[in-house]
Amino acid sequence: MSPSLFSHPITRRRAGALLLSTAAAAALAACGSGSDSGDAAQGVTNTAAAMDDFAADTSFKATEPLTFSCLFSDHPNYPYKADWMLLEEITNRTNVTLDMTIVPMSDYEQKRSLLISSGDAPLILPKTYPGQESAFVSSGAVLAVSDYFDLMPNFRKKVEEWQLDEELDTLRQADGSIYVLPGLHEEIWPDYTFEIRKDLLDEQGLELPTTWEELQDVISKVQERHPDMKGISDRFEGLSMLNLAAVSYGTQSGGSWGMTTMAEWDEDSQSFIFCGTSDNYKAMVTMLRGMVDAGVLDPDSFTQDEDTAVNTFTTGKSIAIGTNSQYDVTYETTMKETLGEGNFEVVKILQPAGPAGALIGGTRLENGIMISSKAADDPNFVAMMQFIDWLWYSDEGEEFAKWGVEGVTYNKDADGTRTLVDDINYNGLNPAGDKDLRVEYGFSGGVFAYGGTTELLHSMMLDKELAWQEEMAATHTQRPIDPPAPLDETQREQATLLITPLQDYVMQETLKFITGRRDLAEWDTYVTECEAKGVTSYMDILNAARATYVENNG
Repeated sequence: MSPSLFSHPITRRRAGALLLSTAAAAALAACGSGSDSGDAAQGVTNTAAAMDDFAADTSFKATEPLTFSCLFSDHPNYPYKADWMLLEEITNRTNVTLDMTIVPMSDYEQKRSLLISSGDAPLILPKTYPGQESAFVSSGAVLAVSDYFDLMPNFRKKVEEWQLDEELDTLRQADGSIYVLPGLHEEIWPDYTFEIRKDLLDEQGLELPTTWEELQDVISKVQERHPDMKGISDRFEGLSMLNLAAVSYGTQSGGSWGMTTMAEWDEDSQSFIFCGTSDNYKAMVTMLRGMVDAGVLDPDSFTQDEDTAVNTFTTGKSIAIGTNSQYDVTYETTMKETLGEGNFEVVKILQPAGPAGALIGGTRLENGIMISSKAADDPNFVAMMQFIDWLWYSDEGEEFAKWGVEGVTYNKDADGTRTLVDDINYNGLNPAGDKDLRVEYGFSGGVFAYGGTTELLHSMMLDKELAWQEEMAATHTQRPIDPPAPLDETQREQATLLITPLQDYVMQETLKFITGRRDLAEWDTYVTECEAKGVTSYMDILNAARATYVENNG
């Protein structure tokens, strides 16, 4: 998902074959756009306990014991434990103890906002999706981290080597600065698509579908032989499906899953156009309506709860369902119980291609870290930045956060292959293990373990998922990144008032069109209705912001 001006993005995208421009390289090295010059970092004097020789690919250890406050999003499936090996090892390795403020994952965003607004926020604020920092920029409550990139050699090295500067530019605020340190991926990380009953396709010698048209065709043929089966009975209220379809049609949809800026970049006019009424959007809606009319797409997909969709699929009553790598494992496990081992074969198909191509939208930026502006006055500020750089951005820190301690939670062969020790499991990687790497030890959780090399990412995937990733990389490319259009405080306030009702209305009417509750002949009326809700005003704001950015940054 593209970084949002208003809400969290869907991330995990493929690297484009982009060369570092002279200006972009200069931005990282010394004097580029925004506040990446490093002047602020060079003037920092609060270096207590920092390493004098800290560099990329070196271990970090503070010269004296330190404690940094940190916010923690507590996942219900692997709740926080103060005695996790993860936390003990962090202290042993770095001389840093993290003073955690524990917040349930369901309340995390709201609690984080309250803490920041009250001035009581911890110094380190992980699990922040790019775009969520925007609300705190004008108050000065969070740090302009791009002022201090020079203190983060591992971060800078990855940005330079992986050519991430264009994607970083999408995070710039109206003042040109970046206020969130994103997780960095070397290459694309697609995940969501459809799981399909391959055994039913094999009955008729049907190939796995690679486009939306092929998906409709093969499911229709399976239904001819199995008329009692539903086609796609989707989970996620259809939002993942809408996001996937929108990317392949050159637009945005799926509510918070992908309808972020509600804008398409038009190369011909060099401006943004409203996605919800565009020709691309109409074509996507028409395609999905056709699937419903053909009986291929169950209209209940957009209203049923996840348990209903999963039960329908795993008991053999539907042919396809939305999935990701985690659910891919659980579907098969359940179906061995309900249908019997050997009586089915499920396959995660490639993300369907559309008129815009076989595309994956968004960037290689993951959720990341905000830093309280109070940190800049801390005597240990440089040490804190070095600690963050090592834990979240060094190869050593990223491997540690995912796999744990070599020889204790995992072993590593001479060729670099990692395997969990006999009694530890992670997401089916070692089914015989009776201890979960996340639950018992704290590793591979969402607060510390994200980003990194493709090799590290793939190292924790099952062979089936790894094969899917490799095929996606060979067949799909990254959707072009929309140019930056950061809003200033006034523009953001105005845009937020417009985009929320627009998004709600577009999604409401989209589902009506797709499910047949509204005739596609009424499309022009729908366009007029959207215009009455402020489309022109919103697009004027967004294009004015783009013009200002171009004027200030070239």
